[in-house]
Amino acid sequence: MSYSVQHLQEAAQILAKIDASACERCVRELADLRARGGRLFVLGMGGGAANASHAVSDFRKIAGIEAYAPTENVAELTARINDDGWEGAIAEWLRGSRIDATDALLVFSVGGGSVEKNISANLVAAMKLAADVGARIVAVVGQAGGHAAKVADACVLVPVANPANVTPHTEAFQAVLWHLFVSHPDLKRNPTKWESVTAAR
Repeated sequence: MSYSVQHLQEAAQILAKIDASACERCVRELADLRARGGRLFVLGMGGGAANASHAVSDFRKIAGIEAYAPTENVAELTARINDDGWEGAIAEWLRGSRIDATDALLVFSVGGGSVEKNISANLVAAMKLAADVGARIVAVVGQAGGHAAKVADACVLVPVANPANVTPHTEAFQAVLWHLFVSHPDLKRNPTKWESVTAAR
């Protein structure tokens, strides 16, 4: 069996095992966020940061949710890293954005963060701040034992098909899942361009 076949078979296994009810809980959280006029702060590091950037665009344009990602502003982010340290940079960005109980976080993380293991401690600090102010937390992660899965109000866990491929599968399925969210009838407000063009023919 080629690696390509293996990777695609693993992806199919993951897709078959994703908890659809967890997806619905995330959609409800996001719909409630929009209804109360709150903002969505999308957090991710590495591949999660790239996913956050794309997701912000989709939540704003397709779902009509005011959304932001702290990793979009490199000047501010690096200034905060210099001044506040890496572990506190995202939390301080959220504090500067005056995060409050009307808002929510959407966390894209492979492990979900762990202070004890010194992995994504900046995301842990951000989630602790969110909890302190009463903001809701939604997460898409690849590990049940991380901080995000433990504290999120709604969380989709990307099942593990191969322990050697947790990172690529988790980051890939983050994209599948946020596209599910913004395409859900309870969230989608605006048509996507290609579908609207082809439907008109």
